[in-house]
Amino acid sequence: MPAWPEHVMWWHVYPLGFVGAPIRDGVDPDAEVVHRLDRLEAWLDHVIGLGLNGLLLGPVFASETHGYDTVDHFRIDPRLGDDGDIDRLLAAARQRGIRVLFDGVFNHVGRAHPAFRSTTDKTSPLIRGRWIDGRFEADVFEGHDALVALDHSSPAVADLVVDIMCHWLERGIDGWRLDAAYAVPTAFWAEVLPRVRERFGDAWFLGEVIHGDAADIVQSSTMDALTQYELWQGIWHGISDANLFELSHAIERHDELLATFAPQTFVGNHDVTRIASAVGPDLVPHALAVLFTVAGTPSVYAGDEFGWTAVKEEREGGDDAVRPEFPASPAQVDDVDEAILEAHRALIALRRRKAWLWRAHTDVIEVANTAIALRTAIGDDAVVVALNIGDDPVTLPAADARERVAGDGNLVDGRVELGPRGWAVFEA
Repeated sequence: MPAWPEHVMWWHVYPLGFVGAPIRDGVDPDAEVVHRLDRLEAWLDHVIGLGLNGLLLGPVFASETHGYDTVDHFRIDPRLGDDGDIDRLLAAARQRGIRVLFDGVFNHVGRAHPAFRSTTDKTSPLIRGRWIDGRFEADVFEGHDALVALDHSSPAVADLVVDIMCHWLERGIDGWRLDAAYAVPTAFWAEVLPRVRERFGDAWFLGEVIHGDAADIVQSSTMDALTQYELWQGIWHGISDANLFELSHAIERHDELLATFAPQTFVGNHDVTRIASAVGPDLVPHALAVLFTVAGTPSVYAGDEFGWTAVKEEREGGDDAVRPEFPASPAQVDDVDEAILEAHRALIALRRRKAWLWRAHTDVIEVANTAIALRTAIGDDAVVVALNIGDDPVTLPAADARERVAGDGNLVDGRVELGPRGWAVFEA
């Protein structure tokens, strides 16, 4: 894999929601272009100010509703803009040293996609399904009737995906997030990705995988990294359920993956309840302390740095709350939790200074239901994390900690003293 992901931390954005585009009423993908992408450019300095240097974009291609029902992978969604708009955004990111990842929805397409519409004359080699009584019944993605599955056994689908990837890499993106990669045979990725790497050897491929044998998936698919849902769940469940043994177990499992790859880590994304709603605003820094001190390629879901709250619901439109419109510029944000914003800045700065954390193992020094001490180290360089999610003061082993760089704990006689719901990160 390329070397640059070791030094990148992502700001994850859902573009259609971010710019306030209409989503739920059904959109004509051939509608008149509305130039909204410049709203994103106004936020790039905010990305740099946080200490991040990557822009992980959700769907930007023409679709009918939420972006995951693609109808044309070679055209920017007219609700966002056009080729000129995306070229300006990519150039503005490049000027600031910001890498850009596109969201590639290659498991399924929308019913308005030409590949599906052509099945009416039995000629499409792209859609998976069957003919029943003279009518084509397409397979769909996880029961969503609007999302028809591509036929990944078809050479034509492999050729199409290679062409799409290369087209946008040529235009200046740095890699791809592979949406629903878990639903696509690993053999398909193993055929497609090496072909793309022949032309773009520096491209990075991140697979969205929710469950399964992660190490085996990476090895058999040739993807560079996978989304680390097990660690995400261990962080927010461990904190919200006051059971840090679950977090400890997730960290140990996380470390086992490092022999194969460095996962993409997060505490929030466009598909889950915001971390401030999941654990409560006062415990968000605890979650961030884990995110930015364990191995992996971290991302921040846009808005989490302000402490925004929102709950994902299992219903149509249940994602909308976690995919809100943003104001025209960061200066117009008026609902900011300053403690959460400062925790982001301090911990991202620490991670920036210690790039070796990308693939370093974490030892659980001590754990109880409501308190945990972690030490991540390479050689003589180490970072120590001490967390208390309980309502009573605690002390934890200092594990050679020397200087506090974030949080509010104190070093006393080789122990870390934490107040109720206290946290601290130290260099050792």
